[in-house]
Amino acid sequence: MSRNTFDGEAIDQISEEYEGYHKSVIHEVETAVKSDDFVIVGMAQNPFCRKARKTADTTGKPYKYLEYGSYLSAWKPRLAIKMWSGWPTFPQVFIKGKLVGGAQDLENLIKSGKFEELF
Repeated sequence: MSRNTFDGEAIDQISEEYEGYHKSVIHEVETAVKSDDFVIVGMAQNPFCRKARKTADTTGKPYKYLEYGSYLSAWKPRLAIKMWSGWPTFPQVFIKGKLVGGAQDLENLIKSGKFEELF
C-alpha cells in the first residue's frame, strides 16, 4: 500500500507559512537564550514548570523565567515555541544557549554533578 506524502514544493510552502508564526514570541525566547546563561520557558498552572523553578532555585544560579499563558490561554505562542525548539513539552530549560530538556532533565543534571560543568 502506498502512502501519500508531501512533495518538496509543499514542504517549502508550509515552512514559509510558519516561518513567521508568533515571531515576536520566538524572538523573545531566542534573545533570552542568547543573552542569559540559564533560561526556563514555562507556563502557569503547570506543576513541572513549578518543579523546574524550585529545582533551579536550589542551584543558587540566576535564571530567567519566561511564562506563556496557562492551560486555558496562549496555546498558539507555546506551539510556536515547541516548533522552534523541537521540544514537545514545558518547561524548556536552556543552559548556555543549549536546550537541556525539562524539569526532570534539570534535576538529573544537578544530581549527577554535570550541571556545574555546564557553567
